[in-house]
Amino acid sequence: MSAQGHPETIRVTLHLWRQDGPNAKGAFDKIEMPEVSTHMSFLEMIDVANERFVSEGRLAVCFDHDCREGICGMCSMVINGQVHGPLPGVTTCQLHMRSFKDGDNIYVEPFRAVGFPVVRDLVVDRSALDRIIGSGGYISINTGNPQDANALPIPKQNADLAMDAASCIGCGGCVAACPNAAAMLFTSAKVSQLALLPQGQPERASRVLNMVKTMDDEGFGNCTNEYECMAACPKEIDVSNIARMNREYLRAAFTSAE
Repeated sequence: MSAQGHPETIRVTLHLWRQDGPNAKGAFDKIEMPEVSTHMSFLEMIDVANERFVSEGRLAVCFDHDCREGICGMCSMVINGQVHGPLPGVTTCQLHMRSFKDGDNIYVEPFRAVGFPVVRDLVVDRSALDRIIGSGGYISINTGNPQDANALPIPKQNADLAMDAASCIGCGGCVAACPNAAAMLFTSAKVSQLALLPQGQPERASRVLNMVKTMDDEGFGNCTNEYECMAACPKEIDVSNIARMNREYLRAAFTSAE
């Protein structure tokens, strides 16, 4: 036992989703993991599983990862039916095996949404989120040289809300958790972080109109206030951003119609 009362190793049975492509039929592939260190991260455990697959002459399972520090949002998985696993406010790479018990069966699946077609196994194409950002989630004005930090007075409340919205890492967990596969929380966070700041005002109306249109065109569903998105978000983005985006959209729609 460790100093925290956790066993040093546990035995788990992994059921990893295998799928050759977006139109291929998928299935779970079972592998026994008899001695998993509880100090391992979840992704490190899958690395070990892949070593076992290769040693047995089987293909390694494909999965996304990059920073492994909860920053990039690449490590997108559904673990035992929960986006990013059983702990709130963490990405998959921040999840450790001490969160599981000896003898557990662990089912690992890719994010499932029309807007996220499966590339292979646990890897999905989340470029739809990039296209939403590309349609308006930027500031195109020439800002020139950096200004002093206090040159543009910003109310603290707005600054805090903008920073909270900007913490979205675009992992897509909100989409995977939503029963409608809606991208409203993601899109609203990107809209909010600029709508709340002076730098985002020149394109405020066109931004929200373009981003919402692209979101709809990509096949994402609508929000029905299930709140699953906020519960699954590793950065705990608040659904109040969705209400703000709706207000921004209505204001922009009425203004452009005049």
